[in-house]
Amino acid sequence: MIRTFLDSGVLIAAARATGVLGTRALALFNDPDRVFVTSEFVRMEIFPKAIYYKRQSEVAFYEDFFSDAEQIVPISEPLGHLAYTEACHAGLSGLDALHIAAAKSSGAEEFITTERTTKPLFRVTGIVIKTIALP
Repeated sequence: MIRTFLDSGVLIAAARATGVLGTRALALFNDPDRVFVTSEFVRMEIFPKAIYYKRQSEVAFYEDFFSDAEQIVPISEPLGHLAYTEACHAGLSGLDALHIAAAKSSGAEEFITTERTTKPLFRVTGIVIKTIALP
């Protein structure tokens, strides 16, 4: 099984299921050789607006994702230190660094994002970074 960490944008695209990006995001869930790991940081990034704007189907999608996740990385001080190191090493934003730190600490083999390959995430080492972004 491939341990996969999805960036928040991938989950949002899958939940909204619109256009090519939505189709690409949803296709990841049909791979029987993949399990998903995530973090409390992802939860904080995706749930609040969906809840606030009463997008029930989106909230339900996220709830299903979290209930099926192989692992949910908690917020912790050591994770914050790892994120800081990742941010300094690759020039990441704080939240991207937290996502990468969570992915690495969970033993994820790959990190899938909606970011283009020119973004700082693709400078990260120690985990395979993939994108579903349109060319």
